[in-house]
Amino acid sequence: MLVSRRQALRIGGTATIATLGSVIPAAEPTAERTTRGVVLYPFDLSLADWPERAAKAGLNTIGLHAAQRFDVLTDFVHSAAGDRFFADCKKLDIAVEYELHAMGELLSRELYYKDPTLFRVDGTGRRNPDANCNPFSATALDIIAEKAVQCAQRFKSDTGRYFYWPDDGGKWDESPQAKGMNASDQSLLVENHILNALRRHVDPRATLAHICYHETMEPPRLVKPVDGVFLEFAPIERDAKTASKLAALAANMRIFGAQTSQVLEYWLDVSLYSGWRRPAVKLPWNEQDCRADVAAYRKMGVRHITTFATYIDADYARRNGDPQPVIEAYGKILRQS
Repeated sequence: MLVSRRQALRIGGTATIATLGSVIPAAEPTAERTTRGVVLYPFDLSLADWPERAAKAGLNTIGLHAAQRFDVLTDFVHSAAGDRFFADCKKLDIAVEYELHAMGELLSRELYYKDPTLFRVDGTGRRNPDANCNPFSATALDIIAEKAVQCAQRFKSDTGRYFYWPDDGGKWDESPQAKGMNASDQSLLVENHILNALRRHVDPRATLAHICYHETMEPPRLVKPVDGVFLEFAPIERDAKTASKLAALAANMRIFGAQTSQVLEYWLDVSLYSGWRRPAVKLPWNEQDCRADVAAYRKMGVRHITTFATYIDADYARRNGDPQPVIEAYGKILRQS
């Protein structure tokens, strides 16, 4: 079933969790680091010892997520809780990244009233600011790239990897100019432009994700990624046990390569299983499925693996029990694969 990630932002209090006492696995040398991660909303850090929990499980990356806007993330980054989180991650050698549905922030919908040509043509032939952009507008691309640079300076990635995704499930341009192009082609036009700006103004070694998700599941047909655009495969639409998912990954890896490709999974995504509603349900953790998925990904050469773990927060722990055994089981699968 095709589903779409949405923010459901109501938080239900806090809970006190006992300090974790076990020894934290030693960190890898930076040069050998492969991603073993989780992706969280800032709200999930009401479970304030998430960095320690991640480190105890042998994870080395936490991605902070925004589904629509950056205001809540910005507030967290500049808060006392944010300061503690970043200090804990640094102490534990956990890299912090930002995985963001960014298009609405990089190209304000308000600009439609100034210049409609910045936005896509929809199926009726009209300019529509409902989603994404006009990827054939040089002005739109420059605005997006400038905002991406500002975003990268505000949300500095510890790894040099940046994640500025299109609108969640949003459509792309349907004008005659887009003939023969799919959503991945159009997304790459934007991503290539963003990465060039990031390398000029932020980090000459920056890399940028092309998310393979919803509209962009099909590989690009006409546009080639510039060096430094890597694949992030997020198969929310497909049953993790079907061959079609692995076929889609293989087709995309033929374009983007295996070495830098990342899989973003949903094994710990309580928000998904809860239908993006509060209170959160207990995670239906399936260790066997996770292990089989990871084995299949490793066989294909995937080195970087993370999962949404959204809604695993203090309220979740109070209602459903300590999530640490599941977090550690997930980390063990990644470490042993």
